[in-house]
Formats: sequence, C-alpha cells, structure tokens
Amino acid sequence: MSFCSGKHGYYHDLCVFFITLILIVIATTAAEDPSTILSRFQQYLQINTAQPHPNYYEAAEFIISQAKLLSLESQTLEFVKGKPLILLKWPGNDPTLPSILLNSHTDVVPSEHHKWTHPPFSAHLDSTTGNIFARGSQDMKCVGLQYLEAIRKLKASGFRPLRTLYLSFLPDEEIGGNDGAGKFVDSDVFAKMNVGIVLDEGLASPTDNYRAYYGERSPWWLVVKAVGAPGHGAKLYDNTAMENLLKSIEIIRRFRAAEFDLVKAGQKAEGEVISVNMVFLKAGTPSPSGFVMNLQPSEAQAGFDIRVPPTADQASLESRIADEWAPASRNMTFEFKQKVSVNDKFGRPAVTAVDSSNIWWALFEEAIIKANARLGKPEIFPASTDARYFRERGLPAIGFSPMANTPILLHDHNEFLNKDEYLKGIDVYESIIKTYASYIQYQRDDASREEL
Repeated sequence: MSFCSGKHGYYHDLCVFFITLILIVIATTAAEDPSTILSRFQQYLQINTAQPHPNYYEAAEFIISQAKLLSLESQTLEFVKGKPLILLKWPGNDPTLPSILLNSHTDVVPSEHHKWTHPPFSAHLDSTTGNIFARGSQDMKCVGLQYLEAIRKLKASGFRPLRTLYLSFLPDEEIGGNDGAGKFVDSDVFAKMNVGIVLDEGLASPTDNYRAYYGERSPWWLVVKAVGAPGHGAKLYDNTAMENLLKSIEIIRRFRAAEFDLVKAGQKAEGEVISVNMVFLKAGTPSPSGFVMNLQPSEAQAGFDIRVPPTADQASLESRIADEWAPASRNMTFEFKQKVSVNDKFGRPAVTAVDSSNIWWALFEEAIIKANARLGKPEIFPASTDARYFRERGLPAIGFSPMANTPILLHDHNEFLNKDEYLKGIDVYESIIKTYASYIQYQRDDASREEL
C-alpha cells in the first residue's frame, strides 16, 4: 500500500500537508546546520582580499553564488576597473517605501604572516576554543556573511519583507573607500535605491553588551614643515628648521596628552576626543653611511594622523594648527594630505540620532531586545568606515558588528572570532532585518500625530 494512497479526500490532503511540513522542517534544519554555516564563513575568509592586491573577483564570484542559492537579485558595478562592487536585492512587497541597505566591504588589511599562530587566510577553526583565525574574521567578512545567513533563515521561515532590502559588498574601504563607497553614493544606481537606513560595521565588545556607533571621527592627515638656514653641526643659532619643528612637536604632544587624559579619567570615550599621533619624521641630509652628522638641515617635516569627532569645533582646531602648531612666524607651513569634514552636505554634524526622534534607532534597540541581546551606550567610532559616505549625504547610518565577549583584534595579529559569537550574530541580524523590513512608517506616523 502506497503512502497517502488515494487522490482525494480529507485524509489524503491531511497526509500531503504533513509530508510537506516535514520536508520544510528538514530543509530548514539542514540550512541551519552550524557546520554548514561555519563552512561558508570559512570559504569567504579563505579568499585573499588583502590590500594592496585584493582578489576582488574571486570574492565577487563567491558572493554571487550565495545570492543565487538564496534567489536574490544580483548586480555587479565596476565604477573603477578591477574593483567590482556587488549589489544584492531582496524586493519588498511595497517598493514605494524607503529601502534598507546592509553594507560591508570585501577588502582586508595586509598581514605579517610569520607573526600569526595560524596562516591568516587558512580560516583555521580551533577545536578546543572554537575560535576561527583569519584576517577579516572581525573586519568585516563576518558581517557580510551574517547578513546572508540571516536572510537564509528568514526565507526558510517564509518571511516576506515589506520593504526592499539591499546588500552591498564594497571594495577599497581599507584604503579610504573613494573608489568604493565614494563612487557608489554618487551613482544613479544608489539614487534610485531610495535608501532609508544603512547598517555598516562596528567593533567587537570585550563585555556582554554589543556596541553601536552613530558617528565617527574624521581623518585629518597633517604634514607640518619647518625651514631654516643650514649650518655647521657645531654652531648654535636660533630658528633652525629642527628647532622650530621640535617646538611644534612638543606643543602637539601636550595637546595630545590633555585629550588622552580625558579618556584615562573616564570623562570621555575614545571616539569623543581629538586624537593626534605622529606617524613620520623626516629631516637630515642623507649620506652613503646614513646621514651627514656635521650639517644642520634646512628643512624638516613631520606627519600627524588626527581624528576629529563630529562634536568638535572644526574652526577652532584649524586656528590652533595655523597659530600654534605651524605658525608662519616660526618659518613653518602645513598641508593636509586628507581632510574630511565633520559635517554632512547640509552643514550639520554628520551623526545619526540615537533617541526617540529617530525611528530607525528605536527599531534597532527593539530588535536587539527581541534577539535576547544587550546594547551598550551608543558611541562615536574612533576611526573611519564607509558609513561616513552615507552620513555625509544626510542618511542615518548605524555601525554595528555583533561580537560580544570578544577582544578587539581588527588589523592585529591572530585576528579571530569565536564560532558561537558568529552564529549568535546571525540570529541578531535576523531580528534586525525582520524588524526593519516589516516597518510601515509614514502613513501610520502621520495618523498618530494627528490623533495627538
């Protein structure tokens, strides 16, 4: 006797229903198998996309192959030859609503292979600790794959988004993002996406609380140059190039110490102060054996990596540089190799509101709670990410990487992410995506205001 025999009738239909249900459960269980999920993560990590020669095309092929398995629309954009940008789309039921953009970058920073316990592109999974060692495990291939895995789970559950969801995998974030996010936000493609909210990368948290970022410090790369008359190494005289530069270095050092003291005292977070670090010092007259030791040079210069929070007084800092750090009265000049404004294109501080005035933030907090996770106080990111390109255009952007109880190891030797934290992060993104993609917004908000 065959299973579910008969073509019609209540029992036949009921039997077919249960078989279908069983098949769905089996398929869902297979899709959520931890070893399969981790294997996909390892495959992505094993693609060497380190600057300065990232294998972008192999990464693109992998991402597109995953998109096909999920029935996501995919598009390859190449604003600069050799630097593909992959844009995936999950169409929503109401395309008139502002969309959601989940952003990540495919490139990673270089590694000193001999200083790693395991090769940086081996994606070695330690069987004892559960740590996955790889360049990009924290910054930020984890997030890109977690987006996809969360969508895999949502599709398996039968969820259909009300809003359209986009996933962008961008090149060149680690070298400034000009040919990646910079070109993307200026494109017609981006304009037609009608983006309402952007999620991008954050940092690991050593505590139980996740960290979220509503702004970031802008990079000002400053070169200070001093000139003076050359002279014999034994001669003492005023206003030499080296003397003037050293005075400036000391003034800058005192400023740095005062800002750092605020962090040490717990009065401000790292992202809330102006950081200044000297990155090079150039002076002296070269010789075959090194430098000419009995000649005082006529020029000397130093480079500084300055990071300016969006809450800082930009004009005041510019005046300080001109009047104190590199005054013309001491035969000094300065130039910026890079100078990113702390304001958006409307002249406002480039930050995303993290209070009740921003529904996207309220929904984000709600989704974190639904995922049984905890969120710390929102912060200003201490460095720079691609999120700044979106905030500069007035778009809300939240920096977030779900990595709790994890040391911050981005750009460090032996970068790793624990497999359990990675898997938990997928559940968190599932909650965020579901909450965002289900939100109706405008009509309901207007009606509520009229009632009030």
